[in-house]
Amino acid sequence: MKIIILGAGQVGGTLAEHLANEENDITVVDINEERLRELQNRLDIRTVIGTASYPNILRQAGGEDADMLIAVTSSDEINMVACQVAHTLFRTPTKIGRVRSTAYLTRKSLFSNDAIPVDVLISPEQVVTDHIRRLIEYPGALQVLDFAGGLAQLVAVKAYYGGPLVGQELGFLRRHMPNIDTRVAAIYRRDRPIIPTGDTVIEADDEVFFIAARRDIRTVMGELRKVDRDFRRVLIAGGGNIGERLAETLEHKHQVKIIEHDLGRCGALSEKLDRTVVLHGSATSKRLMLEENIEDCDIYCALTNDDEVNIMSSMLAKRLGAKKVLTLINNAAYVDLVQGGEIDIAISPQQTTIGSLLTHVRRGDIVNVHSLRRGAAEAIEAIAHGDKRSSRVVGRTIGEVDLPSGTSIGAIVRGKEVLIAHDDVMIESGDHLILFVVDKRRIRDVERLFQVGLTFF
Repeated sequence: MKIIILGAGQVGGTLAEHLANEENDITVVDINEERLRELQNRLDIRTVIGTASYPNILRQAGGEDADMLIAVTSSDEINMVACQVAHTLFRTPTKIGRVRSTAYLTRKSLFSNDAIPVDVLISPEQVVTDHIRRLIEYPGALQVLDFAGGLAQLVAVKAYYGGPLVGQELGFLRRHMPNIDTRVAAIYRRDRPIIPTGDTVIEADDEVFFIAARRDIRTVMGELRKVDRDFRRVLIAGGGNIGERLAETLEHKHQVKIIEHDLGRCGALSEKLDRTVVLHGSATSKRLMLEENIEDCDIYCALTNDDEVNIMSSMLAKRLGAKKVLTLINNAAYVDLVQGGEIDIAISPQQTTIGSLLTHVRRGDIVNVHSLRRGAAEAIEAIAHGDKRSSRVVGRTIGEVDLPSGTSIGAIVRGKEVLIAHDDVMIESGDHLILFVVDKRRIRDVERLFQVGLTFF
């Protein structure tokens, strides 16, 4: 596939890294020559220097025969104009645009072929907000991913010493909870992936990814670790787009406070939010945290646009008594360094956003992609089509499907029913299959499983 990526920032660069290793023809456009040179030295891609919305720059990047344009520059306006130019001059089949401002996003009628021709809108702030909201909904989870409209969920938890399943074979899980069906899709032990079997023994500190129907998630989590009480008191550092959206989402069910250093922004937040307490001050102020009874805080969310402030304020909050701390970190190199110590959950916004983009790049009928373990693995939701003659999966049991190495099927969603994957489950046309892919090099093989052959009409 020939793909033009506009913007070589954190999202554009990470996306180029994902796609360049998957037999795609990638061209990246940016005005930052140094950033482009750094990407080209690492990846097998083309680069073009220039303003991404200019017709001559898009033509130079290969716009005349591109299959897809992904506009993820830091400017909403450049992204939207680039999609317009690609549509008008080159009839580019698929145009994905990152639009961050709610002033645009709340006017959905703007985005159509008769107006601004953006086929897929990506709002990183909303994606990250939803990700954090799910983590707050399930205390103790490291990652919570929705599939099939939320009917099934994939959850990552750390197995703690003393948990009912630690030291037990996975086969014990089914005997221990005979009325709840779940499947452990993968285990990461000392940062190395394990594709589990029935006799795999769970060890303390294992990162366990399991899939189940949404209604059963909390029960299964309780088997892997002690159940944390629900979060009620939430303190957010940073009143930017993500902080504001998170507070707006939580304030009617939680006690929410926001710390914001900009006085004018504090005023705007006070007007927009109904029940959230807005505090003017610094997120790294020990005095302010003590005044606001940080020791009573269930979860502290550091969401400013400064990594160092987020990290330092999170460490301070934890030492002063916050039960859990969640930290937004833009520099991917920091994420692995800090998570698991005083910082309970570190979130990389670009990795969280990448899944939304990959969903539209994958071949076959792929409706959901989530990047896991900072891009080392993926969870994919794909729809099976065809019949036994034209499809590699339809009309076969899960045990009969020739899966690429490092790939497992976790569950099937059929209508409103969640079927946990067992070898004797037959796959039907229209089923949503949820797959866990540990080896990213096999993504293309997974996609081919869901491409219908010529005999299907």
